[in-house]
Amino acid sequence: MPDRPAKTAKSQRTRAAILKAAQELFAEQGYERATLRDIAARAAIDPAMVIRYFGSKEGLFARATAFDLKLPDLTAVPTDDIGATLVAHFVDVWEGSLSNGSLISLLRAAASSDDAANAIRMIFGGQVVPMLARVVPPMELPMRAGLVATQIMGLAVTRYILKVPPVVAMDRAQLVKLLGPTMQRYVVGKL
Repeated sequence: MPDRPAKTAKSQRTRAAILKAAQELFAEQGYERATLRDIAARAAIDPAMVIRYFGSKEGLFARATAFDLKLPDLTAVPTDDIGATLVAHFVDVWEGSLSNGSLISLLRAAASSDDAANAIRMIFGGQVVPMLARVVPPMELPMRAGLVATQIMGLAVTRYILKVPPVVAMDRAQLVKLLGPTMQRYVVGKL
């Protein structure tokens, strides 16, 4: 019996090492170019262990990019502050205390992988849409959610993937000030 906790602890360390290596390589190389052999090498394990723990590259990718956006409760935010709150939150998701790089690697991979694109849609549909549903009339929800996605994804692509210099140069306060009004309109403004 004493071996069980040691094996469990080792198993957890191995799983964590694989996930960390996968997140790093998916972020650096994208889904298509990152190989299970490279991930295993970075985690300092045998490639067969990746399959043992995650079943497949797709399974590993799904787990490595599982992401809780920790979205704010918009019913607790003053209506006039919703746009700024969302922009600030997403900047924090990408580069602040909530960031681990997985969302950016997932977004990068979505351009060439149906699995990654589907994962983005699942995150959006499972987290962002329900958050918006608390403050947006049901008949307007699909359109407003789609518009919010254009702002969120557009900022992420230009700042973190394409690294467009003027967008990269803006600090958090500038992004909130300049993009907040657009997000505000998309969520609760007149369309």
